[in-house]
Amino acid sequence: GGPQRQVNLVNYYQSKATIPLLISMDAEWGLSMRLDSTMSFPRQMTLGAVEDDKLIYEFGKEMAHQLRRLGVTMSFSPVLDINSNQWNPVISTRSFGSDKKEVTKRSIQYMKGLQDGGVIACAKHFPGHGDTDDDSHKALPTLFRSIATMDSVELYPYKQLIPQGLMGVMVGHISVPVYDASGNPASQSYTLSTTLLKNQLGFKGLVITDDLNMKAANGNFSSTESAVKSLIAGNDILLNPESIPASIAGIKAAIQKGRLSWTEIDAKVKKI
Repeated sequence: GGPQRQVNLVNYYQSKATIPLLISMDAEWGLSMRLDSTMSFPRQMTLGAVEDDKLIYEFGKEMAHQLRRLGVTMSFSPVLDINSNQWNPVISTRSFGSDKKEVTKRSIQYMKGLQDGGVIACAKHFPGHGDTDDDSHKALPTLFRSIATMDSVELYPYKQLIPQGLMGVMVGHISVPVYDASGNPASQSYTLSTTLLKNQLGFKGLVITDDLNMKAANGNFSSTESAVKSLIAGNDILLNPESIPASIAGIKAAIQKGRLSWTEIDAKVKKI
């Protein structure tokens, strides 16, 4: 729909909430990624050709202004993926480019613009979706990288943005065998979502799954089990589970069986 209907919905939902709701939006190139009758900013690859980094900051701050007008408090951007695979079917123009330092430099400005404007930046798709041949909406991509290459390329932007105050990270539905040989997507892997992101890279902000309705999230499990496994892996927020009531029931069952603890749930809630 359009911005007016969106504002009406947000205001209605907030009026029903005893605790203010966190409203998120996938707005990589502005509101027009999801809503009609709104301004469309350039995609990140176009912004990758902009010489003046201050313009990227101003872009992020103006986007934050528009998001806040609609009551949105978190944007699923910037995209930190390095566009290193020409056959990648899903990243392409959504990336700032193929040079990790240029991608990082612009991502920092985008992040700071958003967050200085009062919107949480949620960088994606951890640990990296740039060098994959599959679209995670349709199948589970596998990232065949060595640990040395992961550390020097895919993880490079995260290692720069985290110390500068990045507030959110979206974990992708991407298999990375060198870290986790189970074949589980990163979003359902404790090794990637907790050991690597939180413990090794020192990320203290919100950890969010990619859309749980995507094929890559549910290849081996039911959507309810995917939600449970994502929480166990270390995610704080489950994005768009297929059924919220079924997910809640599955999470409660997992707590009763000792797979999850109330202490872990409380920690996630308090962080949010």
